[in-house]
Amino acid sequence: MSGTFVIDYLPESAQKYVSDYAIAVVDVIRATTMAITAVAVGHRCYTVTSVDEAFALARSLDNPLLAGELKGVMPAGFHMNNSPAELTLRSEFDRPLILLSSSGTQLLQAASSCAYVYVACLRNCYTVSRHMASRHPRIALIGAGSRGEFREEDQLCCGWMGKYLMDAGFTPENKTTADIVERWFEEPVAACAIGHSAMYLQRTGQLDDLDFVLEHVNDLPEVYFMDGREVVGASRETANTSESGLVTTGY
Repeated sequence: MSGTFVIDYLPESAQKYVSDYAIAVVDVIRATTMAITAVAVGHRCYTVTSVDEAFALARSLDNPLLAGELKGVMPAGFHMNNSPAELTLRSEFDRPLILLSSSGTQLLQAASSCAYVYVACLRNCYTVSRHMASRHPRIALIGAGSRGEFREEDQLCCGWMGKYLMDAGFTPENKTTADIVERWFEEPVAACAIGHSAMYLQRTGQLDDLDFVLEHVNDLPEVYFMDGREVVGASRETANTSESGLVTTGY
C-alpha cells in the first residue's frame, strides 16, 4: 500500500489527526516503552491521565500495580515509577498495571477517539511501521514531547519509522516531516543519550532506564495498540504471521 505520513508531537496535536489517520504514539523515555514492556512480560496495562483517575480505576481491578510519574515525581500511593527497567525485575506479572505519565499517557488518551491508535517505541518501531504501512493510507507518528519540546529520542524513533514507511512507498506530507526523517534515520540508538530526557535520568540516578532503552531495539516483533484505555498486544493464539514474519491482527 502507498500513502502519506506526518510526524508531529505533543498531546494536544492528536486532535488534528483523529478523523483521517492511524496514529502511532511514541514516548521512548519512558511511557510507551513502559507500556509495551508491561504487556510483553504479562501484565494487563491501563493508561490514565491523572492520579484521581488512577485510584478510581484501581478500585475496579484486582490488586493493581500503580506505576508512573508527574513532572518526574512518583505520586504518593503509587508502587513504582515509570520505569521499564524496574518493571522487568518485579515478579508480580499477574497484577494489572495502571500507568500514568506526564506526557505519554496524556497523548495516548488524547488520541483515543481515533479508530486506530498504535503504541510504539524503539522496541517495536520496525514491526509497527510495517504493520501500519500494509493497512492504513494516512499515518501520523506523534511524539509525546515534554515541557513543549520534541525530545531527541522521540524524533529518532519517528525518523526511523518514517524511513521504514518511505521504503514501503509512503510519502512525507510536509517539509517538517521530511526533514525529521532526513535528520534522524541514519542516527544510531546512542543518539538517545544526548537529549534532555537522558540528562534527567542521569541527574536523578535512573540510568538503568536509559540503559534499558539503548539495549532494547526492535526486539519485540509484535504490534501493540489501544483498546479503550488498555494497551493490547497481538497474542500468539490469535495472531496471524504474514509471509514477512510480522505479527499481525485485524487491527
